[in-house]
Amino acid sequence: MNHVTSIGLDVHARSITAVALDSTTGEVRSQRFGYSPAELASWILGFESPKAVYESGVTGFHLVRTLRALGVDCVVGAVSKMHKPAGDKRRKNDRNDAEFLARQLLAHNVVEVFVPDEETEAARGLSRALEDIREDLTRAKHRLTHLLIRWGHVWDERTPEGKRRGTWTKAHWQWIRRVELPEPAANETLDFYISEVRHMEAQKRAIEKRIAQHASRPRWAGRVEALRCMKGIETMTAFAITVEAGVFSRFDTARSFAAWLGLVPSEHSSGERVARGGITKAGNSHLRKLLVEASWHYTRATEERKRALNDPGVPFAISSHAAAGIKRLVKRRRHFTRDLRKRPVVANVATARELACWVWALGRMSEGTLA
Repeated sequence: MNHVTSIGLDVHARSITAVALDSTTGEVRSQRFGYSPAELASWILGFESPKAVYESGVTGFHLVRTLRALGVDCVVGAVSKMHKPAGDKRRKNDRNDAEFLARQLLAHNVVEVFVPDEETEAARGLSRALEDIREDLTRAKHRLTHLLIRWGHVWDERTPEGKRRGTWTKAHWQWIRRVELPEPAANETLDFYISEVRHMEAQKRAIEKRIAQHASRPRWAGRVEALRCMKGIETMTAFAITVEAGVFSRFDTARSFAAWLGLVPSEHSSGERVARGGITKAGNSHLRKLLVEASWHYTRATEERKRALNDPGVPFAISSHAAAGIKRLVKRRRHFTRDLRKRPVVANVATARELACWVWALGRMSEGTLA
């Protein structure tokens, strides 16, 4: 719908600065509010055919959902797509920022961000909490390992074949428990680090159990099961991809989905010179990391399908498409490493990009928006 009044909002945790720009008369009006969506909505609706915009950021989507519920046409603009003139960098304030947004909206130069509903945003938060716990667990393990190294204790037990045994196994924990450091304070530190690792492991198991429960709900189950048809993707990763994407059909092509993940090549071409570099790393870093990790499975994966041919949990068309995807990815990974002699990390990222495209197709098929 065309709008007459463009309204830019500079949103902070405790305040909102609004600037209204009339496209007909050019009149500019501004107002500052506390964080009160109802008061702000009342002011906005006093203008002729208003539309509001604010930048994506840490304030999230609470304001846009509330304003829409109050009858205000409001969108969230992608901050990465907004570039201020160099001359404005030395005169930054809330009013100028809000006016800049209003003028961008007036010029139809705002790239709108997908606004998830509350259930989707809550599910995203749970998935991202698992990533946070994984990172905390890794740091806790590093602290414990480095403490032992500083006191001269290094895990180096081997199998009868001479292969070094893995860490954080039952045997490794038994070895850690037998360690006695020479100073009481050092032993107290060791006990603390051990309890911290154990606590994080319990937290990780607990949140994985909750995610599995949410993934089995009707809203997510179809897409999660479809994505699990690909090797390297299980429930935790499939749920994260599903809730982060929100709706796969909002991406018109597989390339646009891969670009959203930052898995497409960067480019700096001009005239007859064509120069492409590494991936852009723009967009959703959480999913990009998960897909890159999932792609390592294709270094040793076979071409056999993952799910049974007659699996009742997945439609035949989806399982067959996933089986074709597995064959393609295994062959492509082999081509990257054996024929093109690409470094493993380069081959893996290239595989991740293709995996993202197959994920997009399976997601849309499960939604019924792709034949």
